[in-house]
Amino acid sequence: MTTLLIILVMLLVGMLLGFIGAGGSGFIIAILTVGFGYPVHTAMGTALAAMMFTSLSGTVSQLRQKNTDLMSGLIVGLTGAVASWFGSGVALSISPSYMKYFTAGMLTLSSIVLWLRLTLAPERSSAAAGSRGPRYIVCAVAVGLVTGFLTGTFGIGSTPFIQVGMMLLLGLGMRTAAGTSMLVILPVAAAGGLGYYGEGSLDLSLLVTVLAGTMTGSYIGAKFTKRAPAKLLKTGMIATPIAAACLMLL
Repeated sequence: MTTLLIILVMLLVGMLLGFIGAGGSGFIIAILTVGFGYPVHTAMGTALAAMMFTSLSGTVSQLRQKNTDLMSGLIVGLTGAVASWFGSGVALSISPSYMKYFTAGMLTLSSIVLWLRLTLAPERSSAAAGSRGPRYIVCAVAVGLVTGFLTGTFGIGSTPFIQVGMMLLLGLGMRTAAGTSMLVILPVAAAGGLGYYGEGSLDLSLLVTVLAGTMTGSYIGAKFTKRAPAKLLKTGMIATPIAAACLMLL
């Protein structure tokens, strides 16, 4: 009965996430901990692993549409994967009673960064990638290390941080940054999920249950995205992390 209820709830969550185009790991963590009583570290590991699977189709789509800067994605993603693995180890050393406050804080910060991304979008939409010299390599590695560590430590999707970092430091345009972030998330989420799995904080049966709901719901929700007013989408994108943060603190 609990499994069916989780699938139903995750179906609804997936519809929301598919509608606004978000990974939603923070929202999944909040629901699993507050709604179903799972330990926060188990919820974090499960949410990270789920994010890897749900971003796979998005990555393939973006590559087919030539919306991805492959070099930037590989450097940021592989560097971030290493940092994410280390971050998962740090997370497991933090008491669950404190972790929920840290995660809630990071969700709020991600909402602020997302607002900045949407504000910068009109100005950066046609920007070209910067030069590929030493500065580019250093900046790409820095973006990977910071965002990967945040992902592994707090279990949240660092998409807003990744996109803003690539726009401001690597010179990518808004559309390319959005497409490339999907490629970055794959190795970062995989490494973080493996870190949690190695420490026994990834419930594989729970992962299958969560994916059954979120992947189906995301497919349905995405069909309504183009029909919604832009203002509604932007509001939903910014409000969802804040709602997850508030839920975490209940």
